[in-house]
Amino acid sequence: MNHTASPSAPPHRTGRTSRARCTSRTRRIVLLGLLLLAMAGALFALRRPLLMAAPMCLAGQWHGCFGTFNGVVFVTLATLPLAASVVWVLARRRRAAGASGAWRRSLAEVGMVHGTVPFLWMTMMPGAGAGTVPARVSLVPLRDLVTMGPLGIGGNLLVFAALGFFAPLRFAALASVPRVLALGASCSVLVEVAQYVLRLDRVSSVDDVLVNAAGAVLAALASRRWWRTVAKERSDRPDPAPAPAG
Repeated sequence: MNHTASPSAPPHRTGRTSRARCTSRTRRIVLLGLLLLAMAGALFALRRPLLMAAPMCLAGQWHGCFGTFNGVVFVTLATLPLAASVVWVLARRRRAAGASGAWRRSLAEVGMVHGTVPFLWMTMMPGAGAGTVPARVSLVPLRDLVTMGPLGIGGNLLVFAALGFFAPLRFAALASVPRVLALGASCSVLVEVAQYVLRLDRVSSVDDVLVNAAGAVLAALASRRWWRTVAKERSDRPDPAPAPAG
């Protein structure tokens, strides 16, 4: 009676696979640790604004909650569990329907909205002289950067950062740095035009457009590894066979 040995993977291939899995697991742990550290640092830096806004929001003083920067930041952080729940529901529904990339698409959609709307809300808040002072425009590049200060520059970099980070993951047509730059610049131009038309007592500045677009590009570069991987997987996917005629 002849016994044939069952085929097995070569030892070097098995070792290479185990090392790749270990490296991937270590990378996930490191990324999770960095995310937790970043969230802890953000909460530490924002502890005073959050403590100032929390009593007004909890007491139902909506002007102090939605009409101030501190209040918007507090609401954004407080609704993070709700946003995570929406991601979970969308992903479960897509997986049940057999859609590919359910978690990635759901996280990208919710991340774009939850990370962009609060900054747009703060950008469109009217100033003390809204409706009475004439609209102001600054078209000289780099002139307003000095008056912005580090806090203003940092805030402008974050306005469309979530859009730049998640949009290439969700939409294959945006999976390139020049397209993200065009998207960030176009959205920023719309915001500046709205500020001018509505006379919100804000300066419609070309520097705002430059810094907002730069923030979108930097965020897209931070997520480039993931959206390039997704684009490569889509390009490697075989085309569907044509339906037979007749």
